[in-house]
Amino acid sequence: MKKITILALHLGVGGIEKAIATLSNILIKKYEVEIISTYQIEKEPAFAINEKVKIKYLMPETKPNVKEFKQAVHKFQIVKILKEGIKAIRILYLRKKLMVKAIKELSCDIAISTRDIHNKWLGKYGKKEIIKIAQEHNNNGNARYVKRIVKSIKNMDYFLPVSKQLQELYKKEIKGDKPKCLYIPHCLKKYPERVSSLEEKNILAIGRLSEEKGFLDLVDIYENVSKIHPDWHLNIAGDGNQREVLEAKINEKNLQNGITLLGFQNEDELEKLFLKSSIYVMTSIHESFGLVLIEAQSFGLPLLAFDSAQGPKEIIVNNETGFLIQDRNKDEMAKKIDELITNQELRRKLGQASRQQSESYKMENVEKIWWEFLNKV
Repeated sequence: MKKITILALHLGVGGIEKAIATLSNILIKKYEVEIISTYQIEKEPAFAINEKVKIKYLMPETKPNVKEFKQAVHKFQIVKILKEGIKAIRILYLRKKLMVKAIKELSCDIAISTRDIHNKWLGKYGKKEIIKIAQEHNNNGNARYVKRIVKSIKNMDYFLPVSKQLQELYKKEIKGDKPKCLYIPHCLKKYPERVSSLEEKNILAIGRLSEEKGFLDLVDIYENVSKIHPDWHLNIAGDGNQREVLEAKINEKNLQNGITLLGFQNEDELEKLFLKSSIYVMTSIHESFGLVLIEAQSFGLPLLAFDSAQGPKEIIVNNETGFLIQDRNKDEMAKKIDELITNQELRRKLGQASRQQSESYKMENVEKIWWEFLNKV
């Protein structure tokens, strides 16, 4: 049996980590699969991984100290800045040293990298006979970032961006025949049997509480909606460094009774949230794909998103499975939410179309694409 090794930074909460878990669960059906992760953020991976997949942590007792360093800088604590700075340098040194060592010792047929730093190290230090595949999960619209990725994959055999748009973008940037740039879509880890009734007065948004997710804009949008529909509630699931800022804005606008910041929710809790929601909203500034959108679709939810994020434009069919709002127009987003709240028949129509579209992302459909690709390589 052939062996595939996946290189990961960590297996905590995040879109990349969820994709790693899902891919591992696909590949283990036909291959021996190993994940080499730099950090062990929690005792168990945030997303369920088949017990047959072997997981190796390089720094199980060490976690990144980015948060601590930033707090020290924010509070201007000179001694702590020096202490955390020295610690950060040591962590970054070990991160590279241990992963490079693991890459040099790889005994697999295929290695898959999920971060640009791993692309670089795998291409430079991986054995020549190993087929090297790089995945790219981000789309931040930054030309400098694109150049960094292209540079990192120069010694890889295959490059798999997360969206069709990214595939076309990188094809233009990659010079020569290597790496070959291909697109394999994300897939749903599980396809739910039940769908939302679309009768509960709940709006749902899920994601990391960080600037690029645009949740501050979502608070403004909900404020407008609540003036017309005060009985509708907004649930935001996820955690991140903008939580305090969001809480402050919610309190400032006296929306505490209308908006709930739920924090991190596991997969079972998210399923309950999808089933109890009637509208799904994404306000991301940048989004490479939006795995959560196809999850919301699978539960039969109509979707709304700004078209400033590339990912939603590949998933949402405007006026058929949801609405794409141009120019990050918050008033227009609020109007479309109002339309869905007021018109239950429209809600159902878009929700049914969403569910139908999500079938293409079933695991068995994406598996076939992976088997075809891996049989060729």
